[in-house]
Amino acid sequence: MGDTFATLPEFFETELTESLRSRTESLVSFRELGPPDLCHVLKSNGRKDLGSYHLVSGVDASSSATLATYITSLSYELEHSTAWIGSKSTFKLKGGVYCCFNAFSRVDLRVEVCIPGSVQAYTVNVRGERGEATPEIWQETYLSGVLRAILYADDPNYSLLGYRKIDPIPTPDHEVRFLMAAENLFFKGWQLGSEPEIQVATIVNNHLSVGIFKYFGELSRYEQAVNLFEKLWAREHEVAALVAKAYLGMNEEIKAVQIMHKSLQQNPHSYVVLHVETDFLRSKGQLIWAVELAKQAVCCAPSEFVTWAKLAECHIEAENWAEALLTLNSCPMFTYNEYDLHRIPPAARTHFPIPPLALQSKILDESQLGNIETDPALMRLPAPALRGTFACAYAILTKLVSKLGWDELLRYRSEVFVMEEEYRNQSTKPSSKSNNTTQHDTSSGTLDKSKEGHWLSFTDKRLCERWLDNLFMVLYEDLRIFTIWRAEQAHYDAQSLPYERPGSDWEILGELALRLHHPEEAHDAFVQCILTKNSPKAYTHLLEYFTKICNVEKALSMAMHLTAYNHRWYGDNVFPGTVGKHLFQLIKVEGLGKVSNTLVSMKPRPAMLRLMQWYFSYAQDFRLPGSQS
Repeated sequence: MGDTFATLPEFFETELTESLRSRTESLVSFRELGPPDLCHVLKSNGRKDLGSYHLVSGVDASSSATLATYITSLSYELEHSTAWIGSKSTFKLKGGVYCCFNAFSRVDLRVEVCIPGSVQAYTVNVRGERGEATPEIWQETYLSGVLRAILYADDPNYSLLGYRKIDPIPTPDHEVRFLMAAENLFFKGWQLGSEPEIQVATIVNNHLSVGIFKYFGELSRYEQAVNLFEKLWAREHEVAALVAKAYLGMNEEIKAVQIMHKSLQQNPHSYVVLHVETDFLRSKGQLIWAVELAKQAVCCAPSEFVTWAKLAECHIEAENWAEALLTLNSCPMFTYNEYDLHRIPPAARTHFPIPPLALQSKILDESQLGNIETDPALMRLPAPALRGTFACAYAILTKLVSKLGWDELLRYRSEVFVMEEEYRNQSTKPSSKSNNTTQHDTSSGTLDKSKEGHWLSFTDKRLCERWLDNLFMVLYEDLRIFTIWRAEQAHYDAQSLPYERPGSDWEILGELALRLHHPEEAHDAFVQCILTKNSPKAYTHLLEYFTKICNVEKALSMAMHLTAYNHRWYGDNVFPGTVGKHLFQLIKVEGLGKVSNTLVSMKPRPAMLRLMQWYFSYAQDFRLPGSQS
């Protein structure tokens, strides 16, 4: 039509600026990092005005000039689109508004551009009032945008239609700016909120510290994190936990232990430092000490889920099965809050063009969509819907059942928790004798096995929390479906017959096997999935699998499929992202030369080779481990 962009997604408005009004109304609902940036543009052909917008992350929001440049650059997309179909440009870019949420001050920073004409920057608060964009506001907004791009780059819960992703830190110079902003605003980081498993955000447990560790940790460049945290440690002793963690990432274990020792002498009640030390002891096989430190961390922060979860994990590794169940039952659970996303009004029409490189790569077969219906029993599995603390607790429970088996888990459950039948039987007996027995047992301080063989008497048992009872039912459903699948698979294998299922079934079965800690079965399911369906989930898990076993050729094959898929849906971010993370791990182990030569030997199409070269150029520009060999 001549009014669309050539390679960018667009939502066309029914009423002009309705997306901006909707965003303003949603500001009051944003609790943490906020939604993706919104870029609204106004197009005109002299007779008619059109409003459209798209979501974007990674744009440099450090000044009005950088945001205005992004808006004006869209005019080339529009002119290219109309010239491509051989007609004169009828629609021109008249102006635009770029919106970026400041998660520190809870305001929306907006840059309004008129073409040709002026650039105006201002803030909008939750009441819709305009304010001045000060230098402090600009720095806060810049860091908020970078953190959103880092933390949500590969989060499946943040998968949005028409969402463009570009690199938030494309060059080493941008990294220096990020580090300066992080240092200046570090002690305001608690205002951003924290992971859903953390009840109260602190100086060291918040989205800013997590974002810094994710960025430098996945690049294996902990030196920069150490330099930043050591400066901050001089101002706040709590930061010692982050310094020690970064040193452990560098394999500087002696320095890390010295820092933890010094920190615990100053503040023995820091559960964050205790957790770093606990993980270090677990890595060394010192499980008894790890359990004791985890218990101490629980005493320091009994209202935090993570302290109880860490203790339960330590008990599992130490094979203290009953204690692990009791600890898990004691975990404080929190309500999960969804991500900050503003309500987008229904679009008059949408435009999702296929970028030229994705089209030329010929690696995306969009006909492989797996139109066969998914098995309803698989669709009804409740485990994938778990979020926050409930998802973490379920992961601990599945780890326990993978070590014990279902029957043994039920036996331990009946030993430490009051069962319904046991409760009914006990309620019919006189209470006087049991009260006397209870006083005798507790005063002696010992727990003898009863005649039935239980190591806890009825009065010493706990009531199982309702949420944990529900998780047992969720686990039962997962195990039931997994057992049926493996039995069917074995039957077909015995008959030398192919076991055929739709691609979507294999995808769900693969994720089921991963939840239950069966990586080989998950690998087989995902391999079957990609034979019948173009599944980014399956490619992601297979990329992780082949990276772990250092199968360079197969890992590159998965990476190419994912890169083509991401580029098709406007994900042009090299890092952070799933593909970059695993390719850089592969480069660290095998070296850039071997990985690059292996890719060339696979003879991909020129367009695909060009897309993959972005990762190699990034590794060289940032001097990642393995890139200089």
